[in-house]
Amino acid sequence: MSAHRTTRGALLLLTVAAVLLALPGCDDEGGLQSAGATPTAIGPTQLWPDRPTATTPPLDYGEGETETVQGIKVPGGDVRKVRPVAVAQAEEAANPGEYSGADGMYEETARRLRECDTKPKACPVLKAYYRDLTGDGKDELILGISMPEDQLVVRCYLAEKGRLIRIMSTSDAVISVALAGRDVIIRAPSILPGYEYRTAWSWDDRQRAMLPTRDEILRMDRDDATPSASPRPEPTRTAPRTPEPTPTHSPESATPSAGGAA
Repeated sequence: MSAHRTTRGALLLLTVAAVLLALPGCDDEGGLQSAGATPTAIGPTQLWPDRPTATTPPLDYGEGETETVQGIKVPGGDVRKVRPVAVAQAEEAANPGEYSGADGMYEETARRLRECDTKPKACPVLKAYYRDLTGDGKDELILGISMPEDQLVVRCYLAEKGRLIRIMSTSDAVISVALAGRDVIIRAPSILPGYEYRTAWSWDDRQRAMLPTRDEILRMDRDDATPSASPRPEPTRTAPRTPEPTPTHSPESATPSAGGAA
């Protein structure tokens, strides 16, 4: 064995010895310390197993509903080439007088929407945002439409074969909307002081739509509280069925942008 290899072997032995001495239980002063008994794993216990299961969903989020926007073409499959105001106007024109569901809108908002071209400062369409929500490498269009009572319509669209497809539509009394990765996160006030609802909408390949994959009611720290997060008596999750918003949040259901129009 060469002197060089002998030296490397000696250094390796010294290093191993030093590591062993540094480990608990490998010297004369200490030993392995017990962390205590491991808690017994408790699996979920199903309550009332003989009760019939529900077959009707209790609340309509508008999830899974998609629709082709009539009269809108997408040049080159690039949603950035579509005028956001024209998209909102086309959907309102195709569904006039709708107060509920994915196309629901206040009459006041619908009127202002129709006047966007002549009264742009009063246009309820907010600045458009773009993000790859589906993971196909192409951006989708994210649209916001302001309504009374701090309500906000949030809609998302993808381009497909030259057409514009709406893959998400919801409305709520909104604190904020954020993009986190490929998720759209909507924060809404709760009727419980100090709490808020937070819903994460995510793309679902099988449904070919954005679904509310995570719906939470969260306690907010005092430092996180904002004036707009104070409880509102009449928050809504879908567009109002009457000119006055209808409450859909309840303490029992744990559910969880700005700029001129382009």
